[in-house]
This record gives sequence, structure tokens and C-alpha cells, in this order.
Amino acid sequence: MINILLLFLALLSFPLELKAQSPPSPYLQELLQQASVDKLYQKRYWHLLLHYRKNFLGGYTSEVDDPGFFLSAHGKTDPEAELQATLKYFFSDTLVGRSKQPAQCAFIARYHWLKEKLQFQDSKLFPHPCERFVSWLEELNPASITFIFPSAYMDNPASMFGHSFLRVDQKGQTPGTNILAYTINYAAEVPPNAGIEFAYKGIFGGYKGFFSTIPYYMKVKEYQDIENRDIWEYRLNFSQTQNFKLLMHAWELGNAYFDYYFFKENCAYHILSLLEVADPNLHLTDQFHFGTIPADTIRLLARQKGLVQKISYRPARSTLLKRKRETLTKEEASLFPKIFHDPQVINQSEFLQLPQPRQIFLLDFASDVLRYSAATDSEHAKNYQDNNRSILVARSHIPVPSALFPVEPFSLSPVQGHQTIRVGGGVGWRNNEIFQEISFRGAYHDLLDPDQGYTQDAQITLLDLRLRHYHQRDQFRVEQFTFANVLSLAPIDSLFASPSWKINVGMDTVKFHSCDLCSNGYLSTGIGGALETHMFQREVFFIFGEFDANVSNAYDENHRVGGGVSGGVMATITPRWKWLASAGYLYFPLGDRSNDIPISIGQRWTFAKNFAVRATFTHHDQDNEVLAVFHGYF
Repeated sequence: MINILLLFLALLSFPLELKAQSPPSPYLQELLQQASVDKLYQKRYWHLLLHYRKNFLGGYTSEVDDPGFFLSAHGKTDPEAELQATLKYFFSDTLVGRSKQPAQCAFIARYHWLKEKLQFQDSKLFPHPCERFVSWLEELNPASITFIFPSAYMDNPASMFGHSFLRVDQKGQTPGTNILAYTINYAAEVPPNAGIEFAYKGIFGGYKGFFSTIPYYMKVKEYQDIENRDIWEYRLNFSQTQNFKLLMHAWELGNAYFDYYFFKENCAYHILSLLEVADPNLHLTDQFHFGTIPADTIRLLARQKGLVQKISYRPARSTLLKRKRETLTKEEASLFPKIFHDPQVINQSEFLQLPQPRQIFLLDFASDVLRYSAATDSEHAKNYQDNNRSILVARSHIPVPSALFPVEPFSLSPVQGHQTIRVGGGVGWRNNEIFQEISFRGAYHDLLDPDQGYTQDAQITLLDLRLRHYHQRDQFRVEQFTFANVLSLAPIDSLFASPSWKINVGMDTVKFHSCDLCSNGYLSTGIGGALETHMFQREVFFIFGEFDANVSNAYDENHRVGGGVSGGVMATITPRWKWLASAGYLYFPLGDRSNDIPISIGQRWTFAKNFAVRATFTHHDQDNEVLAVFHGYF
């Protein structure tokens, strides 16, 4: 009796994988043998479902980092062992994965693919009903899939390059009701107030990334209304079968987390992996070896013949308000602030003498601005809400529908933008010496790059390397390396009042005192304001208060720390021709007690989407330079 009890306890202690093999099934052995003969573990679709990647020295490793996603103890690195374990678990009622379901339901895409390849007999391998998946699918009610791209949001490091997710469009849905659809979103699980921790954990995979299903209206509220981000929608030309494959795998990924890498395995990368499951002929993630920028993924989708069926635009609330303001006449622009601050003005002749369509427009516009102000200014929110209530009551007394107001985006679709990797070659003159220069930039966009397809007045440059050969001294050297240069110009006007800011970290070479072309590490940052005018096509004037720190052998005590002020103008003369000029004064009271009057003047001419030339003049301390360079974007 004791021996029997010990045997029973030993059986209970067996690993799940072993218990899934008992009792042995002749039909299971038949399926295992057929899968081995057909080498299904080598098939691309199996690798897509398990997210396997080839190792540099051979073999495979899955990008999934959740142990519960694998049914074999060696499943992360052994596609064959994972396929065998999966088949064994299909004969078991053991609950697996984070969702705690039978394997047929937890990994339903695997089940359907293997059923198709091995022709499962339902009388020998009884299918589970998978009620939870069926209920989820019925709630989604899928008709098509749309790729969503909210544009960059400069005030949040996680969103500086934009974001990507999918919307599951429902049957019978219209453009007016698609906001009620659900989305498939991938994002890192970040604790509140992460601070500086967010930077290094986001870069080095310190956070877990999860897939989730969220109503689209919640994402629109977050991106369009709160963060003022334009949203671009790309409806994909997938069949119903392809949609079903994508959704089955999305369901499976609810059982998994990935280590989140901000520059590589991010939202855009993993959303592309879903599209590959829908259509294995797409080789999308293979195009991104070192980094995945959401805007690049959109351009990649657009290059796939017949994949993007339709492009739609959903303007940010700020874009809508700015475009409406542009249509006001001089008299209406003068009247609007009065209506905004005192809705009783609408009962006066100044308003009543306007044509009815313009009365309607002004009331609608005032309501839009008041709702925006209430959402962004909590201190005066109640006053804005009371005024808006008065405006809406007045609007209800005019029983005429509001006219459709088409909104033209300030920045075109990312499809129209240049590629983010930039390579350059040029010649220049520096302090009476000729040089040649080659450059490489990892990402992304600066103020003098071609504007189309990028967030207006924003700059993000990463890993920008410039190499030079100086003729006179026959010297080849690293001239400059910019680790990160981020700048946001936010023009202030009667509707919007956000600060402009910038930060720049890297190294360059300086001519200072007796030191000629000495290496110099720098950190500079600033905060200020900007103002927009339209004397030519468009100009943005800006001013910053700055902090600046330098480390170099050129300085006394090998460093100098200080600050000052800078200002300038960015002028778009024509769509192809742009100028950027700035000047400043910096004083360094710490370390090397010195000052600097930096001056920079540059212009860019675009002659194709991915090709441009620019000429710049810069002055620092005793250092003067002129450079002409050709840029190609790849």
C-alpha cells in the first residue's frame, strides 16, 4: 500500500511536459512521426508563430521571453522540441499559458496550422470549443484590419518617434463609427513616475512588453485630444482568412511578454510580426536589424504592392483649431475672443449681423476651444465649462446642421517623408584649411531636413557621426559624434502656450587658445519660446535660455561650465528651400573662465524626397567654418 502511495506521489511530481505524454496515444505517435517527416519545425510559418530568429553562429532563439509561452523546456531555442511538445499538449486538458486554457485554445493559431498540415481527425483528437476565444472574436466582429500611426509627441520620450498599433474594423462599420472598434496594441509595462529609470530600462530591455485589446476611442482620446497628435490610418488589403490568422496569433500573444527594447523590439516591430503571420509572403521584420522606427515601417508597408488599400487622416484637436482659426475674417478674429470670454456677446448686434453659416461656425469653434481649454487648464476648467454650456445652448437655437469642415494636415503622411538613415559627403573650409567630410546618421530628422512627412518644428538626431580629412596636415579624424540632439519648437499664440526646449549630447572638435582641433565633450540644454510668422511662406523665431558644459584639454582645468542665451529664425522660403540661422552669447564662470558667441547659418535645398544639399557657416570662439554637403536618405 505504501509503495502504491509513493508511486502516486512520484507521478504527481512529474513535469507537465511528461504528464502530457501519458497515456501514450498511437494517433499522437503517428502525428509526431508525420510532423518529423514533413520537417514542419523548419517551416517559416512555425518560426513566425514562435517568433524564432536565426542566431549568428547557427540555431534559433525566440524573441518571446515569457517561459509560459513555450510548452517544451527547450522551446525558446529548439523549434522541433516545441512542435513536438505542442502536439502532445493538444491531447491534454492541462491548462497552460498565462491565460490558463487547454493548449488547443491558448495557442489556437498553432493548433489550426498544425491541423491544416497534418489533417487532424476530430474523432481521434477531439477539438476543444474554446468559448473564450469565440466570445472575444464575436466581440471584435472583424471585417478588416487598419494600421494606425499617431504622429510623434515630443513631450514624451516614449512617443518621440510616433507609435503603431492595429484597429480591428467591424462589419457594418462606417468612418463615423470606427471609433467604437477595438485595437491590438503592444506597449511596455512602465511604472508611474519612472523618471531616469525609463531611459536605461527602455533602451536595454528592462521592461516587459505586452499585447492588449483596447477600444479605439480610448486611444483617440489619448493621442488626438490630450497629446495633440495627428493620427494616420492605413487600411490593409487582407482577406478574411488572413484577418483570422492575425487575430488567432494576437490571441496567443496574450500568453506572452517580450523584453521591450525602445529602439528595436518596440511597438512597430511586433505589430509587423502580426502582419507576417497574416501573410507569410511579407518579410517585414527582416528589414530592421538594428532599430525599428515606426515611420519607417509605414513607408515599408506602402512599398508592398497592393497591401495598403486606403489612407485616412484623423486630425489632432490642435490641428483642427488652428485650421479653423485660419478661416476667420479680420472681423471674426476680433469678435472671437469676446465670445470666448463672455458668451453674452452672441446676443449683441456685432454677432447677430453675421450670416447664419458664420454664426454657426463661430459658435462651433468657440465650443471646440473651450472644451480644449477645460481639458488642458484644470485651474480654470469650471469657468470654461460654464461658458461652453452657454455657447451650446445658443447653438441649439439654430436648428441647422454644422457644415463639414475638411482639415488639411500641417505635415503630410509619413509615407511622403524621407528615409531616416542619412549619409552625406561634402567639402569645406575651416580656418584657412580645406577638408573633405563623410557622415552617417542613424536617425531621424533635423530642422533642415526635408519637412514632408515629419512633425513640424521638431528635431531628433541620434548617432550622428562625421569623419573628416584635412588636406594641409593630411589628417583623418572623427570630427563630431552626436549621441542625441532633440529640439522642440512650440510657437506660442492666443490658443497655445507651450515651452520650446532642447538637449544636445555628444563630442566635437574645437580650436581654443593654443589647442588646434582638440576633442571636446559637450552637454547643452535649454528652454524658451517660439513665435510663428508668415512674411515669406513660414517663419519660426525662437529664443532659449541655455546651460552648457564642456570637457576638453583645450580648457583650463579641462572643463568649462556656464550658460547664456541664444535665438534665431527658421524660415521656409519655398517647399524645397529652407534657412536656419541662430546666434547666442554664453558665459562660463566655472573651469575655464571664458565666453563664446556661437553663430550658425544654414540653408537646405531639396531636389528629391531622399536627396538634398545644404550649405552652412558656423563660428565658435576663434573657430570659423564653411561646409557644403550632399545628403542621401536610406
